[in-house]
Amino acid sequence: MSDVIHVATLAVIRAGLVLCVRKRGTQRFMLPGGKPEAGETAIACLTREIFEELQCTVQTASLRAIGQFEGVAANEAGRRVRADVFVGEITGPLQLAAEIEEYRWLPLAGPFDVPLAPLLAEGPLLDVLRAAA
Repeated sequence: MSDVIHVATLAVIRAGLVLCVRKRGTQRFMLPGGKPEAGETAIACLTREIFEELQCTVQTASLRAIGQFEGVAANEAGRRVRADVFVGEITGPLQLAAEIEEYRWLPLAGPFDVPLAPLLAEGPLLDVLRAAA
C-alpha cells in the first residue's frame, strides 16, 4: 500500500465562503471530493463523489484546475494525501449522503471555528484559494 492517497477535490467559493465537509466519525473539515476509481479522471471523480456525498451536481464547464497539493492525511494515520484541486460551481440543494456527516460554508479569510484538515491548515492551499476567489 502506498503511503500517498490520491484524491480530487473541489473548492466551491461563494461570497468569501468555501464549502467544506466533515466525514462521519471525524473532526476535521476538508474540501469535498474523493479518491478516483481505476481509470477515472479527476473531473469524473469529482462529479461522482460530489453527487454521492452531497447529492448535487458539479458544473463541469465551471471547473478550473488550480494545482496539485500534498499534505498529511486527515483521517489515515501515517499517510499523506495528494490532491488535484479544482475551483468550480455546483447546482442543486446540498443534502448529506454517504460518509458525510456535516457541511459548512467557512470564511475563506478565516478565522476558522472548526478544525481543518492538514491539507488546508498547514500548506499553501488556502492562500491559493484566496487568490483564486
